[in-house]
Formats: sequence, structure tokens, C-alpha cells
Amino acid sequence: MAKSNLMIDNSKTRVTMWSFEIDDETGQHIHEYDYVIVPMLDGALKIVDKDGSVSISNLKKGECYFREKGVNHNVINNNKFPYSFIEVEIKN
Repeated sequence: MAKSNLMIDNSKTRVTMWSFEIDDETGQHIHEYDYVIVPMLDGALKIVDKDGSVSISNLKKGECYFREKGVNHNVINNNKFPYSFIEVEIKN
């Protein structure tokens, strides 16, 4: 299972470092806030949506992306090496 390290949690944001060993996953979850992902390395994550559809997200170190709340998925390390990213949740 992927490990989370809560770095900031206040009334405006929650910042979490997610660390994955090979084949680790977050487990199925729903995002309650809009969020930004900051990849710490180049790599690929396998995304399994609530309906079971699978996609590969190819990420580049430092190239952020934004998603709106309500995303329901499981995130799996699809690399042959440990992987990590920072998740910044925006509380409304």
C-alpha cells in the first residue's frame, strides 16, 4: 500500500507526500477537494477508475496537473522503481 505523509493540513489546504514502492497502490478512493499533483520523478501511474477502466498517466518531474473534486480511482505505481508525488488539496 502506498504511504502518505501529511505535510500541511489547515483550513485552506492539505498537502500530502505519496510514496509508492513497486506495484504499491492507494486503494480506491474519492477526492473530496479539488487538487493539484506535483510529480517528484518522471514515471507512469496506472489509474483504475470506479467503473474499472484503466489508463496510464505518464508524468514528468515538476509538471503539475489539476483535477476537480469527485474523482474516484485507484492509483498504482506502474514503474520498476519507487515513485512519489505531492498532492495539494484545495479546501473550499
